[in-house]
Amino acid sequence: MKRLKTLLTSLLLLTLTGAIGIAQEASSTQAYWIHEDVVKPSKVADYEAICKELTDNMKKHNIQELSTIVTNTEDDRYLWVSPIANMADIDKPVFKTLMEKMGKETFYNLFNRMDECYEVEQDYILHLDKSLSYMPEGITQTPEGEDYRKFFYFHISPSNRAMVKKTMEAVTNLFSSKGSKFYYRVYKSGFGTRGEFYMVAAAAKNPADYSAKVTANNELLGDEWPKLYGELRSHLMKFEVVSGRMRPDMGYSPSE
Repeated sequence: MKRLKTLLTSLLLLTLTGAIGIAQEASSTQAYWIHEDVVKPSKVADYEAICKELTDNMKKHNIQELSTIVTNTEDDRYLWVSPIANMADIDKPVFKTLMEKMGKETFYNLFNRMDECYEVEQDYILHLDKSLSYMPEGITQTPEGEDYRKFFYFHISPSNRAMVKKTMEAVTNLFSSKGSKFYYRVYKSGFGTRGEFYMVAAAAKNPADYSAKVTANNELLGDEWPKLYGELRSHLMKFEVVSGRMRPDMGYSPSE
C-alpha cells in the first residue's frame, strides 16, 4: 500500500484521458477497487498481524473514508475489495484522517512494516455484473456463514467476448430454470487488469460443503450442464481455479 498517493493520482489522470465510464450501484454493474498484495510465504503471519493492527486503528478512530472486505487465496494473495461509484473515488485520500489520528510517525511505521511482507502489490478495477450473476435471493458478496471461496477465471480475447458472454447468459438461464441452489457472482475485468477475463466467485462453508453443492447441482442440471459448460470452455483462452477464504477479521466498515 506504499504507493497510494502516487498511484491514485496516476489512475485519476489516466481515467480522465481514457474517458472510462463506470455504472452506478442501481444499474446492472457495480465497480470495485481491488488492492492486491502478493505476500511472501515467510511473511504471512507478520502481514496478517500488521493488517489487523491497521483494522483495529480504523475501528478505534471510526474512519469514514474507507469500507473494504478482504479475501486471501491459497497462493498467499490478499485482496482488499472496496466499492466505488466512479473513478474519482480512487483519488480520495482514504488514510488522511487515520494518519492524523495515529500520528505520522506511528502511521508510516505501520505501513513500512507492511511493505516488508511483499515484493508485489497491484491495483485494478473489477465490475460485478448483476445480470450474469446468479443469486436469486439477492446479491451479496458475503453470504452469512460461508467464508470459503472458489474463484474461477475465464480468460477471453476481444474477438470472442460476445460469444463468451452469450454462453454465460445461457448458463445463468439454465441455473435459474432449474431452481439451482448453487449461487455465484460474476465479475468482469476492468481498468488495470492484465488481459480480459470474467471471474466467477462461489461461496460455501468449507471445502466439503462446496463439494456437496457441486454434486447436488450437477445432479439437478442433468445432461444439459456438461454440454453447456463444455461449450463455454471451448471459447476460453485460459481457465484458472483458485481457492480462498474471506477474512472478516481483516475487513473494515465504518460505524454510523
